[in-house]
Order: sequence, then C-alpha cells, then structure tokens
Amino acid sequence: MDRETVFSEFPEEMAAQWEQRGAERLHLVDLDGAVQGTAFNKEAVKRVVAAVSIPVQLGGGIRDLETIGEYVSLGVESVIIGTQAYKKPDLVKAACAEYPGRIIVGIDSRGKSVSVEGWTESTTVTGLDLGKRFVDLGVSAIVFTDIARDGMKKGPNTAATREFAQNVPLPVIAAGGIGSIQDVEDVLALEGDGVSGMIIGRALYEGFISLEKALDVIKSKGLKKKRKT
Repeated sequence: MDRETVFSEFPEEMAAQWEQRGAERLHLVDLDGAVQGTAFNKEAVKRVVAAVSIPVQLGGGIRDLETIGEYVSLGVESVIIGTQAYKKPDLVKAACAEYPGRIIVGIDSRGKSVSVEGWTESTTVTGLDLGKRFVDLGVSAIVFTDIARDGMKKGPNTAATREFAQNVPLPVIAAGGIGSIQDVEDVLALEGDGVSGMIIGRALYEGFISLEKALDVIKSKGLKKKRKT
C-alpha cells in the first residue's frame, strides 16, 4: 500500500474509457477494503457500475453475505471472495447457493503459499490445495494471481498457472505479470488447459499493452470462452 501508484482520482471516468476502447468486462478491486476487511469504497464502486454497461466483477473487502448482496444490488455481476475463501469456506458455499453463477474465488499465491488480507498475511496452504476445495460448490471461476509477478510486467507464471488449471476443474482466470502482447499470447496458449481469461491492469495504464491490440490478438487466436479484461 505504501508503494501505490495513482493513475486517476476518478475511477468511474477511467472505467468508461476502457469500455469506450472496447473492453467487454471490467475487473475492479477495492484495495482499501482488501486490507481493512470492509466494503471501504462502496460509493466509488457504485459510480463505476453506473458509468459502464459492460459486466463488472469486484473483489476486495468482501467478508459476508450481506456485503455480497449489497454489491449485487448495485449491479456488480460477479463478486470475488478471496481472504474469506481461505478463512471461511462455508461463506463461499452459502454465497454460491444464494447467488448462483455470480461467485468467483480469488487465490493469491506467493511461491507455493496462499496469501490473504490484501497480501499482508502468508498461509501454509498451497494455491492448488485451496482451489480443489471449491470444485463442487458452484463457483463460476477462480482468479489465480501470482503475487510475485503482479504489476511487475515480467511475464505471467505460465507454468504455475497451467499446473493449477490442469488440476482444478473450474474456469481459471490468470492474473499477475501480463505486460506485453507476447504475454497475452502465452496465456491464450493455456486455454486448452482450462484457462478461460486473463486480467490485465498496470500494463494497460502504463501503455505497455494496447487494449485494442490485445483484443485483436484474442479474436485472431479464437479464444472460445468469455475473456476478462
């Protein structure tokens, strides 16, 4: 948090810009919420959802069914449960029953170990073991993030992502380190292993990846499933 980079003070305007440039889905994270364990930026989320017509998926600070329900009522399509998926897996089960098709689990891995509470706490559980717990609960997808690569633009950890996707029979969304068009192509090559999408963040803001070019590559490679941007 002490090394954050602010790209805009108006997230709703930024969200609208990505939609105008062709994004078909928006990945949104309440970073304050992830660390503090509350829906800290709910008003900002509300403005973002109102500013776009594309689906929005949201993670960060989601700790109970009430918060999930509030976000769904605001128009958030998919809610990502991260820390509580590790600490209270029964919440995932209950959320999937209450909001079928709208619950995503976020697994943040540093090396082999899962990190929680906005990456501030390490656990002794591996990402693979955690992912397997949610196979039969109705989770719509898992966001698998390599923390060591996130925001570094050093390339995604395709080996770890492939291993995860091959062993967890759920759609996997790759995140962390995607910093070039070649990286986009490398992740696309994992589709046959179960990777259904990818999240690109900092590289778009800093101009290392053109959203338009990335979408063109995805279309030319024939990605069959819903893509995440």
